Amino acid sequence: MIEYGEYKGNKLIILKRSEDDKYPFSFGKAKAKMIVENFDAIKKFAEEELETL
Repeated sequence: MIEYGEYKGNKLIILKRSEDDKYPFSFGKAKAKMIVENFDAIKKFAEEELETL
């Protein structure tokens, strides 16, 4: 689910796993731009198998 909100006058996008998600993921335009600019690295990271340290 995607919702939009505001914090201190700034727009936010809010990502939820379900309607009653207790811990949604939200961020503003500056972080959204960073995510878009680094999408390939984030996608690779998300798809990696878990590695032990």
